Order: sequence, then structure tokens, then C-alpha cells
Amino acid sequence: MTNPRFGIHPSWVIVMVGVCAALHIGKLPPALPVLQTALNITLVQAGFLLSAVQIASMTLGLAVGLSADSLGLRRSMLTGLFLLSCASLAGGFAPDATTLLVLRGFEGLGFLLVVMPAPALIRRTVANDQLNGRMGWWGTYMPMGNALALLAGPLVIAALSWSVWWWGLSAVSLLAWLAVWWCVPDVAPPAQTPQQAANVDNAWPKRLALTLRSAGPWWVSLSFAVYASQWMAVIGFLPTVYAEMGLTARLTGVLTACVAVANVSGNIMSGRLLQRGWQPQRLLQIGFACMALGAMGAFAQWQGVGLPMPWRFFSVVMFSAVGGLIPGTLFSMAVRLAPSEGTVSTTVGYMQQWSAFGQFAGPPLVAWVAAAVGGWQWTWVVTVSLSAAGVVLSHCIARALVQRNEAEYVG
Repeated sequence: MTNPRFGIHPSWVIVMVGVCAALHIGKLPPALPVLQTALNITLVQAGFLLSAVQIASMTLGLAVGLSADSLGLRRSMLTGLFLLSCASLAGGFAPDATTLLVLRGFEGLGFLLVVMPAPALIRRTVANDQLNGRMGWWGTYMPMGNALALLAGPLVIAALSWSVWWWGLSAVSLLAWLAVWWCVPDVAPPAQTPQQAANVDNAWPKRLALTLRSAGPWWVSLSFAVYASQWMAVIGFLPTVYAEMGLTARLTGVLTACVAVANVSGNIMSGRLLQRGWQPQRLLQIGFACMALGAMGAFAQWQGVGLPMPWRFFSVVMFSAVGGLIPGTLFSMAVRLAPSEGTVSTTVGYMQQWSAFGQFAGPPLVAWVAAAVGGWQWTWVVTVSLSAAGVVLSHCIARALVQRNEAEYVG
């Protein structure tokens, strides 16, 4: 545990830095219509721009997690913020889609360097009785960043330009770099049990092997994949669904942002409930069950008729809000089930890699079902199936926790 500087605890700075990094992920969708005109970007090129960060996470998540454990947590975060700031600054001057795509790749790498070490760094800066609560807050970084980008992006772009939007976020990243430099100390890892200490090795091949042969990182990562795939599929296609229902573009943006913000409440609540003694397995099962019910309410039809619009919107909000229990819980479990203190970032990197795979694969799968049946009315089958897999994985996580507790007791 560390003392706050300037009245701000380091863990809160880390959460705010995560939101800053997520802004770079969410800054593109509001700008796409303008970019298509300004840079003559085709729909295919727009798709690559949107998926660039997911591809980076799929291919580099584990590698960046390993490098964060080797480079140092704070140093990795500072490097990532600097890269985000430089890439976004240069992106505002991009003359064509190819240049923007290359810079988007650098932004993806910077994003990973920021978020991979964050859970381990939070663990080192807070007391054990506050860890679950902070991890719940950390789980909000992505929905909060996306929601802010959806709300602020259109205003900045309409009033000024897409380039100013890019440059503004470059400045925000630079301020975040200064905040980490001044407020987040380079904290040494806490004391470990003899068994954990024996597992620590500075050589990355051994840390990689230790992570991959441990069951806990697998169960947490696969759980995040089945969560992220359905969340991204539903949220990603909401604007399309709303447009088909005749809603205006502005109302569609506001409603989608509200659904993203709702996810924040579930993340925060997961931390509080874990602190009060709720079992992680129970929170995961509640989250997956409500995601299944929410998707059914939003998309299912009976004799060609779905629920009224207010109830469909309520169903999507429930899908996102209660589903938010899942990422907050899984971040806590990633820290808890990492095989050693020296592999926390590696475990988070592996989880991020599977999360990116889910985000990459989920939307095309849902789109394929919608195209096959001629509408969205059967897409809920995909989300219900993924939620059922999540419930099964929650039992595996519970068993891994029991085994970890027994090993620590013996140690």
C-alpha cells in the first residue's frame, strides 16, 4: 500500500489512465463518416481501421504482458501513454487511409502497454481489503472510455474537425503520462509465499510456460472471451438495429452511449459485492444469466413481433449493466489466479488476447446468423449459447480458486 501524492491515490490515477487509453479505442467510430469523405476511405478500409486494435490485442496481448512484467509495470505504462500521444498527434496529419491504419496499429500497441500492467500495479498500491473494489473500478475503463468518446467525439468533430479530435486526445494522453510520472510510484512486489517465490523467474520463457500450464489463466481468459464476444456483438450492432427501427442518428448515438455507460455500474458493483464476501462464481453466473435474458428480450420475436421499443431498450440496458459484473470479477480473478506475482501482467495479457479474439469473432458470427435467417430475431441464440459456456467456466474458476487457496494454506 502506498501513500497518495497531491491528494490522489495512485490506484485512482491508474483507473483514469485506463479510461484515457480506451478513449483512443472509441475515438474512431464517431469519426468514420467524416473520414470516409475527407480521406476517401472505403467501407473495407474502415473495417480494418476498426479491427486494428483487436488484431493487435489478438496477436500481441500475451507478448506485451510478458514485456510489461520484464520492463517494469510503471515504465510500461509510461511507454504506452507516450506512444499513444505520439501516434494520435501524427494521426491528425494523416493524408490517407494507409497512414492512418499504420498509426492505428501503433495506438493498439500503446493501448496494450498501458492496460496490461494496470491490474498488477493496482494490486501493489492498495491494501488487500480494497483490492476487489479497485478492480471493479478498473473494469470500467473500457465502457467509460467508449461512452465518453461516443458523446464527446461528435461534438468536437462537428465544431472543429476530426484532426482536432485526434490532437486533443494526444494532449490528454500527455497529461495522463504526467499524472503517472508524478502520482504513481514504482512499487516493489509484495511478499510472497515460498511456493509463489519458487515460481518467479525473470526469464520470459519460464514465465510464459508457467502461465500457460496453469489452469486459472485459461479459465479466466476463456470466460472473458465468451463475455466480450457477445457484448461487442450486441453493442456493435445496436446502431444498425436502431437505424432499421427508424431512429435518428443522434438518438441512436445517445441510446448506445447509455447502454455502454450502464456497463460501468455492473463493474463497480462487482468490486463492492466481492468485498462483502460474495463468491466470484455467483457473480459470474448472475452476469451471464442476465446477458442471456437481456439478449432474448432485445431480439427475440414471437410470430414475427418483438417486445415494444421501451422494453427492448430496457433489456439491452440489463444485458450491459448486469453483464458488467463479469469483467470486474474476472479482473480480480486474473490477479488472484496468476501463478505468481511475476506473472500477473502476463495473465492479464493472455486474458486480453482472448478478449480481443471474442470481440473479433463475435460480431461476424452474429451477423452471419442475422443474414442466414433474414433478420435479428434469432441472434439471441448465439448469446445464450455463449452465456451457457460462461456458466460452465464459472464452475472451473471456482474449482481453481479452491485449489489455489489450498496451495497457499499448505505453503
